[in-house]
Amino acid sequence: VGGADWGPCTCGSWEMLLDLNPSDEALQEQAWAAVVPLVGKLKKFYEFSQRLESALHSLLGALTSVTYDPTQHLEREQALAKQFAEILHFTLRFDELKMTNPAIQNDFSYYRRTLSRMRINNVPAEGENEVNNELANRISLFYADATPMLKTLSDGTTKFVSENKNLPIENTTDCLSTMATVCKVMLETPEYRSRFSSEETVSFCLRVMVGVIILYDYVHPVGAFAKSSKIDMKGCIKVLKDQPPNSVDGLLNALRYTTKHLNDESTNKTIKTMLQKD
Repeated sequence: VGGADWGPCTCGSWEMLLDLNPSDEALQEQAWAAVVPLVGKLKKFYEFSQRLESALHSLLGALTSVTYDPTQHLEREQALAKQFAEILHFTLRFDELKMTNPAIQNDFSYYRRTLSRMRINNVPAEGENEVNNELANRISLFYADATPMLKTLSDGTTKFVSENKNLPIENTTDCLSTMATVCKVMLETPEYRSRFSSEETVSFCLRVMVGVIILYDYVHPVGAFAKSSKIDMKGCIKVLKDQPPNSVDGLLNALRYTTKHLNDESTNKTIKTMLQKD
């Protein structure tokens, strides 16, 4: 999301002005003109999430086939693995930005309310043909989630596993755990980390590591935090906590609040303690 420009999502303040001036038609028109382009952006990102899920299925199909083991897949199909990593990086970055823009849902709610009034009054509505009621419902549900892109990928990975019952689930979980291990080793080993060209590369590896952990936690029967997990969760959390203060709060929160098995009784107490907020 280098280019995830939300624009001036300011309908929170618009709504206050409109509540104070309900009969000011000029102000109503001004607010509508401001919100329509923003809704266009929200629609594009929602549609992009659907394309990402489709791409994810294709990549998982290639990276989990029985042709090679997970390590061989990552070595022989580096371009596909890199594309998968790019999707995870985008997803985590997008959701970080979404969480810092709470006005997004206010914008969309205002748009839908105003559109309903326009329909009742038979007023032509710019953008009405672009976001019909059915699509608006789906978009609204998408943005209602704290981490909408991550939820799309988590659901997509779960769907991939359920639709490919002839493929051993270990093919998928081992692919994800191997990627997590590779990222962790690269981040915690001075020799490898010294080769990173910039801090953005560090951020990229951190997001990919967290992304594959969350997907693993969704599709593995007992999750990423259990003793039988092939992911060194203590080591991964330590890598995150070793980063500069406040630089990985969003990633730690993703592990705290968007994983499936963290609060299971089987989760090691040390891991729960490590993920507690300071």
